[in-house]
Amino acid sequence: MTNFDKFDDFVKKIDLEEYRLKYSHIKIVEMDLPANIQALKTIYKYYWSDVNLDDIPDFERYYELYYNDCKDDIEAFQIKTEMCHDCFNKGLRARIYRTWASLITQIHAGYVAEKVYGEGSVEMNDVLDHSGKDFVITYKNKTIPIQVKKETHRPEARIIRKDSDDIVSIFYCVPSKKDFEQPYYVRTGRIKPQMLDFIKYSDDGILDRYDNGFVVFTEKVFRDLIPYFGK
Repeated sequence: MTNFDKFDDFVKKIDLEEYRLKYSHIKIVEMDLPANIQALKTIYKYYWSDVNLDDIPDFERYYELYYNDCKDDIEAFQIKTEMCHDCFNKGLRARIYRTWASLITQIHAGYVAEKVYGEGSVEMNDVLDHSGKDFVITYKNKTIPIQVKKETHRPEARIIRKDSDDIVSIFYCVPSKKDFEQPYYVRTGRIKPQMLDFIKYSDDGILDRYDNGFVVFTEKVFRDLIPYFGK
């Protein structure tokens, strides 16, 4: 199996519904987190730079790895917040889950890009992330920075947009499970905007939705980027 196949298989097995039921309603720790306990560095570590593709950690195992890596700093920040230990840790776990879930979509896109452009063509880390670049693709001796953005409905849905600073933004949208079960407004019979975007992207072959609810980019979005690299 290729790197993409192994990571793709992992994503398909994530129980999103279980996690959402467990964490979506918990919003105790919503303040800015100090840099030394933000999850980005460890997520990139365990799912990209130092990943063991034969034993990729689920969220619960990842959280324990993250907590152990940042334990002293987390406990110091918890004391500073004056929140009780149990409340803080319950809230932090839910907060980190939301970061984790969005980063998994991005990292999956990185593996898809490598499938198109070749192994080693994608660079992704927390330093790039903090500079506004989710990852960069190098192809034909040209490097293009990529931003992965969750779509909010716009009148003209475009999956690719090149910004003035040469960053290429690619968009995805994630209608809720309820929207998929009931895509039309009851009173008007009109289809919901998020579903319109998803249907457009899906029909264009840009996005796919797995049985567990995970929305991912397909190879097509990265093949459509090839002209940006020139001849």
